[in-house]
Amino acid sequence: MWELSAGIFMGWSLGSNDAANFFGTGVGAKIITYRKATLLISIFVVIGALLEGEKCFATVGEISRLDLKMAFFTTLSAGIMVTLFTYFGLPTSTSQAIIGALLGGGLYLGKADFSKLYKIVVCWILTPVGALIISYLLYHLLGRVVNQYLKRPLLRDALIKGGLVLSGCFGAYALGSNNVANVTGVYVSTGTLSPFYGALIGSLSIAFGVLTYSGKVMETVGRKIVAMDSYSAFIAGLGSALIVWIFTQVGVPVSSSQSVVGAVAGVGLVKGIRAVSIKSLVEIVVGWISTPLTGGILCYILVALFYR
Repeated sequence: MWELSAGIFMGWSLGSNDAANFFGTGVGAKIITYRKATLLISIFVVIGALLEGEKCFATVGEISRLDLKMAFFTTLSAGIMVTLFTYFGLPTSTSQAIIGALLGGGLYLGKADFSKLYKIVVCWILTPVGALIISYLLYHLLGRVVNQYLKRPLLRDALIKGGLVLSGCFGAYALGSNNVANVTGVYVSTGTLSPFYGALIGSLSIAFGVLTYSGKVMETVGRKIVAMDSYSAFIAGLGSALIVWIFTQVGVPVSSSQSVVGAVAGVGLVKGIRAVSIKSLVEIVVGWISTPLTGGILCYILVALFYR
C-alpha cells in the first residue's frame, strides 16, 4: 500500500494551499487568528468529506483508466506542482493539477478520455465567474439588510464577525466535500479504497496540510489581492463557499482558489477597480494556466521513466 503515500502527500499539499481559501480573508482582516482558523478548517474539512465527499469521486475516475501504480504517479505529480505554488505563496487549483496529471499519464499509456473534459473545463470557467457574480450581488443585497436593521455599530460588527466565522466553516465543509476527490479519487476508482476510507484518509491528510504549512497562501488571499474589512471578508467567504458547494452537488471537483479569488475580486469591484490588485490577479491566472500543463507534463515524464 506504499502507493497511497502519494495521495497523502497530495492531500497535505492541498491543505497547505487551500486553507487560505475560506479563512484567508478573515485572517487578513484580523477578525480571527491564523491558529484558530486552521483548527476550524481542519474540523470542517473532515466533516464535509465524510458527509458528501463521495459525490465527486466518479468524475475523477472517468478521466483516465488507472491501475494502482498509475494512481501513485498521478497524485505524486499533482502534489509536487501544488507544493511548488504553495512555496511561492500562490493559490492554485488542485483540481486542475490532478486532472492535468491524469491526462498526462493517461496520454502516455493511451488511456486518457478527453470526451469527459469539456464538462470539467466549463465548470472551471464558471467557478470564478460565478463566485464574482454571487459576491457582488450579496454585497449589495445583504448590505441593505445590515444597514436597515442593524443600526447599532457594536451589534452589527459582532454579527458580521460571527457570520464570517460561520461562512468560513461552511467553506471548509464545501472544500472537504468537493476536493477530497482530488486526493483519493484515483484510489477509489482503482478499487484500492472504498469511498468511505477514501474520504477519511483524504480529509485527514488535507487537515494535516492545513495545520502545518498554510501561512503564505493565506496572506496572499487575505491581504494582497484587495484590502478587506470585516463585511467584505464575510461576503467573499460566503460567495466562494456557495459556488464550491453547488459544484459538489453537480459532482465536479472545482478550484476553491478560483472561487475565492473570484469572490474577492467581486467585492473589489464594488469598491472600484483601483481596490483590486491587478498584479496579484494576473500572477494567479498564470498559475491556473500553468498548473494543469506542468502537472500533465511531469506525470507524462514520470510514467515514461518509471512505469513498468
